[in-house]
Amino acid sequence: MRWSGQELTAEAPSTLPGLARLNNLVRSVRTPDFAGITFHEVLAKSALNKIPGGGGPMPFGWTINPYRGCSHACVYCFARPTHSYLELDQGKDFDNEIIVKVNVAEVLRKELAKPSWARHPVALGTNTDPYQRAEGRYALMPGIIDALADSATPFSILTKGSLLRRDLDHLAEAAKRVPVDLAMSIAVYDDELQQSVEPGTPTTKARLATVTAVREHGLDCSVFLMPILPYLTDTRAHLDEALRQAKEAGATSVLYTALHLKPGVKEWYYLWLGREHPDLLPKYRQMYGRGTYAPKEYRQWLAARMKPLIRAHGLQRGEEDPLTGGVKSSAGVTASTDAVKAFPEVRASALGMLRDGDGERRVLANRANGGDEAPDEAALIGASLVNLGVQPTLF
Repeated sequence: MRWSGQELTAEAPSTLPGLARLNNLVRSVRTPDFAGITFHEVLAKSALNKIPGGGGPMPFGWTINPYRGCSHACVYCFARPTHSYLELDQGKDFDNEIIVKVNVAEVLRKELAKPSWARHPVALGTNTDPYQRAEGRYALMPGIIDALADSATPFSILTKGSLLRRDLDHLAEAAKRVPVDLAMSIAVYDDELQQSVEPGTPTTKARLATVTAVREHGLDCSVFLMPILPYLTDTRAHLDEALRQAKEAGATSVLYTALHLKPGVKEWYYLWLGREHPDLLPKYRQMYGRGTYAPKEYRQWLAARMKPLIRAHGLQRGEEDPLTGGVKSSAGVTASTDAVKAFPEVRASALGMLRDGDGERRVLANRANGGDEAPDEAALIGASLVNLGVQPTLF
């Protein structure tokens, strides 16, 4: 977990000023096993993140993020702007400067032991991936899983990381005590494109094998077909093949949505697009020039394409829980602990967002006010993920 001889001092040129000022920074570390990546080990002051409601029931009341930044390096990742709060850039720094909360499991256990903790569902993978490569060395997740299960707290994990397989025995045991919901994010089924747009992730094949492994452990596993990239992964052939492979792997449900591009992410994505697919830049500028979300007409077109394909492959759409608005628990609520009986909200999965009949997410504040449109770009600029509480997925 620690690498002697690899420490960087706060005065080193490569140690960034925003990090150097943190009073909880333990040290910055590099290792040959992770070429080009610096790990900044910090002592977390809290582990649970409370997502404030937006005028209605909130699917994700509580989240845990063991890491900030993500070596998966997905070009489209929605969480990139969160790195700017540490004076790190939203491009290469997000991919290569990884914040590691080395004491997160211990802090979490203390928070869950408080009498005020009501055992609400907790979601992991809502910001950066808890099973990115760093987890192979820091191994924070087993302690987090134990803390949640020991406190009778239901939880969900959304990941692109095949490293999830390491903890499947652990998760299967936890699922005997509390509802546990698992999902793999698998958006691209063209190998060359996948390695270009998600260069640090396991292959699609490896992630599908992880879905199968989850199912072999007696657990359900959703597939998040997100984001669908206009003109790249939205062809009937690609979507049909994606759903075929998801079904073959054992996926129990599928959720999808079109790409959206927040400020900061949009610029980074356009750099990649201009380098790899320059002919598509004018089309994207037309589609996303006025905001973050794909035009409503495109989303309706995509829904009309997806619905019959999902049916044809015998897959289920991710189902909303009537209590939380999230995906209905796939764990079956088999746990018989007093906590499960006392708190009906444990029946809710922490995976997914409110979605309409076309599979598109809806922002809760707008829905509560009777609207059904995605928020405009101005509403997103400068807002942190915690303040928004609208993005449960990895992109």
